[in-house]
Amino acid sequence: MNKPYVKLDKDNVAVLLVDHQAGLMSLVRDIEPDMFKNNVLALADLAEYFKLPTILTTSFEEGPNGPLVPELKEKFPDAPFIARPGQINAWDNEDFVKAIKDTGKKQLLIAGIVTEVCVAFPALSAIEEGFEVFVVTDASGTFNEMTRHSAWNRMSEAGAQLMTWFGVACELHRDWRNDVEGLAALFSNHIPDYRNLITSYTQLTSGK
Repeated sequence: MNKPYVKLDKDNVAVLLVDHQAGLMSLVRDIEPDMFKNNVLALADLAEYFKLPTILTTSFEEGPNGPLVPELKEKFPDAPFIARPGQINAWDNEDFVKAIKDTGKKQLLIAGIVTEVCVAFPALSAIEEGFEVFVVTDASGTFNEMTRHSAWNRMSEAGAQLMTWFGVACELHRDWRNDVEGLAALFSNHIPDYRNLITSYTQLTSGK
């Protein structure tokens, strides 16, 4: 059965960055390390660009999982930050769920480490509570392709939409007439080929 096209609405979406921790980053093997970190920071940049409420959470920081990636803490110094003492599923933490519900948003963009646990568990829990869930696949990482696809299948069958950060940005933006330079700069900062495209465009139009 065909499902209706549910679009991201920048006025109704919150971003959940789950367990992007220094120790857990070393577990990500389904995406190249540099590319993965680039994707996570691109998601953070678009959250800032579109002024989306963003919630950060970590699990068992004092253990091997380690602290939150410092760039995220620096980008969102005033965002809710929930350091979970032990709950594996972030949705089992009352403060995390409260922070989400306090945003008043019904669409959730979720990314994290590792995909089949730290992303899938809260994604499935949020769907169960009536939220529309969009998983940012390239800002989520895990051990290998087998575990990744198992997680993707489980979440998509439950109703989650799987997207990339670039797709998220374009769907939120809707129309290039809203802004060219700002979003193009964001894309150029994270996609070398896009930087080439913009450089070419700038050179072609600068003489006009």
